[in-house]
Amino acid sequence: MTTMKEQKNIQEQFKTRMNEDELLNCMRCGFCLPSCPTYIESGYNEAHSPRGRIALMKAVVDGIIEPDEDVEHSLNLCLGCRACEPVCPSGVKYGHLLEDARDIIHQNKKHSLPARITRKVAFEGLFPYQNRMRAVTNLLGLYQRSGLQSAVRKIGLMNFLPDHLSSMEKVLPSVPKMKEMGNRPVHLKAMGQRKAKVAFFSGCLMDTMFMTTNNATLKLLQIAGCEIHIPEKQACCGALHGHSGEKNQAKEMAKRNIEAFEGINADYIITNAGGCGAFLIDYDHLLKDDPNYCERAVHFKSKLKDLSNILVELNFHEDQNLSLPPQSVTYQDSCHLRNVMNTKHEPRTLLQSINGIRYIEMKDADRCCGSAGIYNIVEAEMSMQILDHKMKTAKQTNAATIVTANPGCLLQMKLGIEREGLSHKMQAVHIADFLLQAVDGKE
Repeated sequence: MTTMKEQKNIQEQFKTRMNEDELLNCMRCGFCLPSCPTYIESGYNEAHSPRGRIALMKAVVDGIIEPDEDVEHSLNLCLGCRACEPVCPSGVKYGHLLEDARDIIHQNKKHSLPARITRKVAFEGLFPYQNRMRAVTNLLGLYQRSGLQSAVRKIGLMNFLPDHLSSMEKVLPSVPKMKEMGNRPVHLKAMGQRKAKVAFFSGCLMDTMFMTTNNATLKLLQIAGCEIHIPEKQACCGALHGHSGEKNQAKEMAKRNIEAFEGINADYIITNAGGCGAFLIDYDHLLKDDPNYCERAVHFKSKLKDLSNILVELNFHEDQNLSLPPQSVTYQDSCHLRNVMNTKHEPRTLLQSINGIRYIEMKDADRCCGSAGIYNIVEAEMSMQILDHKMKTAKQTNAATIVTANPGCLLQMKLGIEREGLSHKMQAVHIADFLLQAVDGKE
């Protein structure tokens, strides 16, 4: 519970830091309502819509309401999927407002001791350091490879966890060994004619837990004719920090990444994770008030492309004879890839170019799956409610494979498949892994 002093500090910070012009840009037209999963799943509760949340922020700025637990709950319940932005006739940058509001609340509220320790360990001690990420991920790998995982499942210890967490444990990818995670390339030559010089943003989780997908991405880029540079000093994108009210830490991550990439002089900076890409492309906003980095952030942003963008641009799908055994396939949009990076056609173009597959468009494929970083852990009830809806539309396609372009979405769709008992006839896969299978022509 926030104290009166904390609420006063939060209110003062809202008045000085929130972009009032952006708040006033909202015309209350309601175009955002049909696009908002939490508004729909909460039974059309206005407080859980983008329009309603902006109204709450404005009311706090104006001193009409206190920034109490109800306001904080409404903001925390937001997925941050930003599906409201493309449909907004006024172009309100809702995602920026949400991050600013969360940052103000978290920085002016006294957290419990366990929460303070957890946040400090995760945000300051873990994610900024890739060697520590590898060490922690390796513990999961040891759990999987040592036989402990099988023993834990056999004696039923996972039954003591909430259902969604015990199911999530079953769908985690097989973690590579520590030696493999440490032995990462820094430069790769193009296969055949060199068409572009690119820098690859490898990410933190993507280059540890999802290292196989990163390897597939690098191979695809090489086949497409890219010379690849992977900066050793790059860091976590900062998305988890920015979405969780740790904006200063996010800025430090952004500065490190800009410094790491700007010396390469690449044609493009490539990412294969929609969530990372969306935060990277917002560095210009994040650092707009920093005279030493604002212009550099704009230059950094100008070079960002998703994997699917560069592959289509280089005619990868036309140059390669992509084929797979006959199967039906559907695609689940990464919210941030679609709504922030404006990438929606390219993944579908690539999938539809594969011989042997029957592509089926999923109803509401652009609606969030409920993953949203760690949302499926901290807001489990709403996340599972959203996932249940998503699985209804996924099952209607009768597809054997659900393809997506973000690790969080991938795990969430795997979780949905597991919860529905469909693992025997349905799989979820990252588009990079799926395309590499199509290059090889096998499942």
